[in-house]
Amino acid sequence: MTNLRWLQWIIARYYRQQGFRVRICSIKLGNCAIDGEVIGGGQRIAIEIKTPGDDVTRGLGQLTEALAYGYDRAALVTTLSKAKKINLKVFREMNFVLLGVDSKGNVVSSEL
Repeated sequence: MTNLRWLQWIIARYYRQQGFRVRICSIKLGNCAIDGEVIGGGQRIAIEIKTPGDDVTRGLGQLTEALAYGYDRAALVTTLSKAKKINLKVFREMNFVLLGVDSKGNVVSSEL
């Protein structure tokens, strides 16, 4: 299983265990596409998954566009080692969630 497929599977399981509906597929929004969405609890959350070699800055742009298209929240998912290197200032300012996945499949949230 590739790193991207593994991250998709882990994040879908994470949200489903919390009772959310999860749709992991490319969702076109204006000038970009996001990797999926989570629906439940009266909110829609845009999901963007970035592997260690992907551009996190581009992901922030995709999440910003998702908010402009009506999503209530936005979450960036990456490996835990990459997440630990990301400055959280933009995430706090924009109220984005950063989810890091460790090698055992545990999800760590920047909200905690």
